[in-house]
Amino acid sequence: MVNVEIFRKQNPVGVNGEAGPIRKIIIQGHAGYARHGEDIVCAAASVTAYTAAGALGILCGAPESCAKENSGFFELTAPYFDDQDIAYRADIILETAYIGFKQIEASYSKFLKVSTNVK
Repeated sequence: MVNVEIFRKQNPVGVNGEAGPIRKIIIQGHAGYARHGEDIVCAAASVTAYTAAGALGILCGAPESCAKENSGFFELTAPYFDDQDIAYRADIILETAYIGFKQIEASYSKFLKVSTNVK
């Protein structure tokens, strides 16, 4: 099972009307949908996470250190941006990743779960 944990700031309300902006995404585990190297659920989760990390770096100038990975573990932390336009862009990128994870969960709920923590 892949567990995707979304950490949101309590206020203000996020760009998609959720509790608040996403501050961190932690992905842990292996889906077990298929053999290693053939698991489409793990691949989908990985692509979603790496795309968000890459977009934060390329489109927002986030440092590489905002993404950490290990076998079966990926953590993406949203850095603080002084520029409101860049901060808004980062929020959209993270919300897009959230939507991607929710879509994977909708099709493969036995293999990937998304949970949200608001602090």
